[in-house]
Parts: sequence; structure tokens; C-alpha cells
Amino acid sequence: MNNQHRKTLAALFTRPTTSNLSFAAIESLVIALGGEVKEGEGSRVALRIGDAVMHAHRPHPGKEVKKYQVDEIRAWLFAQGITP
Repeated sequence: MNNQHRKTLAALFTRPTTSNLSFAAIESLVIALGGEVKEGEGSRVALRIGDAVMHAHRPHPGKEVKKYQVDEIRAWLFAQGITP
């Protein structure tokens, strides 16, 4: 994991929830954690780390994820024991 991945992970766990994270940074973090990103229909994306899968929608027309998505991704990572 490089420094940018660490910053993304720290931003995901920051309170209050941040809204300036790009979805591409989160995808890059998942890959750095040994996971994979699979494209789905339209803007759907499946994020997988081990056996845990999370389905999300890639934001459009902007690049930043919504606050509720940050909360969902934080909970998903926490459930797998991943913290900053």
C-alpha cells in the first residue's frame, strides 16, 4: 500500500464523513488491499476483498462519492477488520 492508499483509507474513516473522495481512489485502495473491482451493468461496480462483496454505483457526472457511500464503504471495510 502506498502513501496515497493510506490517505484514502484515513479519509474513509474520518469523522465527520468527508464528501471529497473520488471513486477511483477507493477502487485503487481495494486493489491495493488485495481485492478486485468488477464492472457491472451501467455504472454498477462490485468491490471484492476475499469473500466479502460490496456493490456500488460509480458516481456520475461527478467523480466524488456521496457521504452515504463513504459510510457504507467504511462499514464494509470495518467488518473485514480493515482500519487505518
